[in-house]
Amino acid sequence: MKEDQKRWDKRYRERKPDLNQGANTILKKYLRLLPKGKALDLAAGEGRNAVFLAEHGFEAEAVDISPVAISRARKLAKARKVRIKAMAADLDAYSIPEGQYEVILNFYFLDRRLIHRIKRGLKKGGMVVFETYTAKQKKLGTGGPGQTQYLLKPNELLRLFRGFHVLFYREGVFREGGKRRAIASLIAQKQVRG
Repeated sequence: MKEDQKRWDKRYRERKPDLNQGANTILKKYLRLLPKGKALDLAAGEGRNAVFLAEHGFEAEAVDISPVAISRARKLAKARKVRIKAMAADLDAYSIPEGQYEVILNFYFLDRRLIHRIKRGLKKGGMVVFETYTAKQKKLGTGGPGQTQYLLKPNELLRLFRGFHVLFYREGVFREGGKRRAIASLIAQKQVRG
């Protein structure tokens, strides 16, 4: 954990905070699909998605390995006049409370061991919003993780959430944030079994 934390702290210290940076495009576009209530943003970075949800009436929590990022998330929430619960934690060891969340976000962080915890953390009828890089990103050379284990295989995100009701899915190369990115995006609902 310490090495990852140091690396991310350094990255955030070197980057000037952007209080005007908006939420993820998919989150903004499909906000209306999400059930109101408790929301958890995993690998939240500087908290822009958690703050966005708080601005729209969610009880938002943000978790990231970097205390520097979490400090910035708190400042962003204060600047936007909303409350979020923000915590620095290593997601390798972080325990998502079972059946507590209407929404769980996971943007641009892939740890397949978290998938089971995400599923358990959602209430029945709760939704996951997930977006990250696919293996095609390496060929584009426009950023993203360099190691293959942090990249999705074709249709892998769909397979990881098998049994969920998929409301939105896309996979391909898209222009995001001014760059071409190879990504997969998913919004899926935990089934309510009668």
